Amino acid sequence: MNLGPRDARSLDAARLYYERGMSQGEVAQRLGVSRPTVSKLIQHARDRGYVTVEIHDPRSVPADVAEELRDRYGLELARVLPSQHGEAELLRELGRAGASVLEDLVADGDLLGITWGRTMNAVARSLTRRDRRGVQVVPLKGGPCLTSRSASPHETVRLFCEAFGAYPRLLPLPVMFDDPQVKLVVERDRHIKQILDLGRDAQTAIFTVGALSPDAALLRWGYVSDAEWAAVLDKAVGEICSRFIDERGNAALPDLDARTVAVSLAGLRAKATRICVAGGLPKARPLRTALASGYVSHLVTDEATARAVLGGVPS
Repeated sequence: MNLGPRDARSLDAARLYYERGMSQGEVAQRLGVSRPTVSKLIQHARDRGYVTVEIHDPRSVPADVAEELRDRYGLELARVLPSQHGEAELLRELGRAGASVLEDLVADGDLLGITWGRTMNAVARSLTRRDRRGVQVVPLKGGPCLTSRSASPHETVRLFCEAFGAYPRLLPLPVMFDDPQVKLVVERDRHIKQILDLGRDAQTAIFTVGALSPDAALLRWGYVSDAEWAAVLDKAVGEICSRFIDERGNAALPDLDARTVAVSLAGLRAKATRICVAGGLPKARPLRTALASGYVSHLVTDEATARAVLGGVPS
């Protein structure tokens, strides 16, 4: 192979820099050229394919983890992130990845159903503005109780709308009523019914799954009594859109389910695009159930949770 003078010079510079570990200044002194010239020679070697760089990141996730999730649960997409040491870091990375997946899927004229909570707020905060037309954002469940100081649901809706230039549809109802009959009466209101119908019609949904923890929102806000919570712990594995599910993915407590203002489990399963963003080992059990029950078409999670779902680590 015939090399030109510049090619030969670039190979000399690249060998000194990469193989001998010299600095660019030391290479320049050895070759009798300027430091900027060395930089250009090294770049020339890379451009010509004489030098290739491989990065072996110990934080990277083996591709077979995502592939196994896709194959086992029939997913259209599984994005598995490196697990983080802290909850805040994990939430931030899940939000970034969830936002990236959603941005690729939302098109002009879409009706996007969203939920709220820390994970969805992390997604909302990571969204970037997209040139979309005619997108509508509609909540898939009611909000916090009236005495709650949480601004997360309102901020989440606002950020989703800002990202897609969307018109917000608001659902001014609590996520759970005390009396299911009262709930039915309220849901028949013409304006409320319109929003609920939009939530049912939305073919793209983004949500998370919830673990059964002492700081669960429904318990903390007083929607669920201590006795009801004991029944939840006995029969449920977690929650999806504030609906408690059992091991088979069905409503764990029909009485509570009848009081809940949220997309139905069957309605969620029927949507074309069902993006679940969930990470952290406490969520492995409800996530496994959600996947096995067909509630998820696109998944964003972390490696530790993924391996727990797949059975590699007890959950």
